[in-house]
Amino acid sequence: MSSNTGFCADCVKGVRHEGTPTGKWETIGGVQSYVATPEGDYPKDKVILYLADVFGPQLPNAQTVIPDYLNGDPIPADGLNPGSTFDLMKWLASHGKEQTRPPLDKVINALKEQGVKTFGAVGYCFGGRYVFDLAFENIISVAVANHPTFVQAPEDIEKYLTLSKAPLLINSCEFDERFPIEAQAITDSILGDGKFAPGYKRTYWEGCTHGFAVRGDLSNPKVKAGKEGAFDAAVKWFKEKL
Repeated sequence: MSSNTGFCADCVKGVRHEGTPTGKWETIGGVQSYVATPEGDYPKDKVILYLADVFGPQLPNAQTVIPDYLNGDPIPADGLNPGSTFDLMKWLASHGKEQTRPPLDKVINALKEQGVKTFGAVGYCFGGRYVFDLAFENIISVAVANHPTFVQAPEDIEKYLTLSKAPLLINSCEFDERFPIEAQAITDSILGDGKFAPGYKRTYWEGCTHGFAVRGDLSNPKVKAGKEGAFDAAVKWFKEKL
């Protein structure tokens, strides 16, 4: 139901957020990754993978372990600017699964060697597709997808129901060409009302557009509520399920 032949305009626009990330860059399995850890004691055998959108972990909004699965080649930050002439489809041609999945697997395998036993994953837009893929293979134990791109409904949703054991939270919005209201309703009909035993929940944010959870304009009260609400829902989901 959701069209996935390319990105929508909202995939490449948004607002850069202020603030300084407090984590650090590390090389994990030969892959540059941004790592943020809680203060104080925390379980060392659990990791949340943050699968960034096409702007990568380099965008301050998105800096948990954030693998640079875009191989050091994210869309530049000025791709956010109105009127940008950045060629998204040319970029996408060199960032398919054959280029982006291997570094992600390297990070996961290296973390396993370091003693990590349980993974959760949260994905945004482009990263939402990878959350589904990792859940299909049950590499992750908990899944959160924010305004996912390249997720087909009903095909991928039925596959999720059949293959995955990972509780799934989807943070969705009113205006989203990549995961529209029709796809949201199909997903609810397949996974909702207890049909998916591990757990399924979908939040819906009125007045928000694709990308709101990471690149939304926080001067807009509805977008601010959506971004903060999606974050809060994800945190609660991981606390409950991971």
